[in-house]
Amino acid sequence: MKVLVTGGTGFLGRHLARALLERGDRPYLLGRDFAPAAEALASGAVAVRADLRDREAVAAACRGIDAVVHAGALSAPWGPRAEFHAVNVGGTEAVLAGCRRHGVGRLVHVSSPSVVFDGRDQVDLTEAAPYPRRFTSVYSLTKKLAEDRVAAALDVPAVILRPKAIFGPGDRALLPRLVDAARAGRLPQVGDGSNRVDLTCVDNVVHAILLALEAPAAVGRTYHVTNDEHVPLWPTIRGVLERLEVPARLRPVPLPVVLAAAALMEARAAVTGREPTLTRYSAAILGRTQTYDITAALRDLGYVPRVSVAEGIERTLASLVGG
Repeated sequence: MKVLVTGGTGFLGRHLARALLERGDRPYLLGRDFAPAAEALASGAVAVRADLRDREAVAAACRGIDAVVHAGALSAPWGPRAEFHAVNVGGTEAVLAGCRRHGVGRLVHVSSPSVVFDGRDQVDLTEAAPYPRRFTSVYSLTKKLAEDRVAAALDVPAVILRPKAIFGPGDRALLPRLVDAARAGRLPQVGDGSNRVDLTCVDNVVHAILLALEAPAAVGRTYHVTNDEHVPLWPTIRGVLERLEVPARLRPVPLPVVLAAAALMEARAAVTGREPTLTRYSAAILGRTQTYDITAALRDLGYVPRVSVAEGIERTLASLVGG
């Protein structure tokens, strides 16, 4: 099977490419910088040079493709609103146009549970949870708008996956950012430290994507994907820092205080154009409970997490130390 992977040179895309190659498929990796994907390209993956903002190039990349995994997105904590819309919404529209034009048999759209995050504690949310009236970040808003586009494209056989907090070897966003902040003395414990979250090892996300490419009952549906473990966030962060021998006191700071400080940082960033050290979205992510029900994925996809959070963290730490 020929599978086009947008964001194919990114963290998730590279892991997916490896899995596709291992099972005999031909991944076509859409991206701009192919240096990170050199290993996959040497093993038979095909480079497709295109920017998600180039609608015609993205649509043309779907020619001759059996399935598309749309994993590309702008997921930075801060940036111009227009860029988030151009990449996350416009890029999705381009992918849908390509699928429609070239008769692609299946689209797996990688979204995020942040589309239903309203800034409050959320426990065991199902896919039926409503979108919030106000979004906690431009990223969340544009991912929701992208979901709207996919759901409305009834002529494209599509599945929406919402993996939560992807981590694993090669991750440069989740754990490494927390570790760097701790090393710099800029990581307080947000809240009382009792919040639980869902994390998802990248191997499990890849497993869910492969299942979604073929599961007949999945078309037209949305699925949360997690490790289904509901881990205590701050003890987990402390454990990672201890393993890496990073000294950190992680002084507890009430969430309302952190949110107020983050609001001031955002206001200053709006004037200076420089990314704030912390955003209200990031503060809420670190201070709130966020867990999700994956019953639908278990039922329709046959999804069962293969790698535990503990094992995933071990693999991630090994890659950080080795890298």
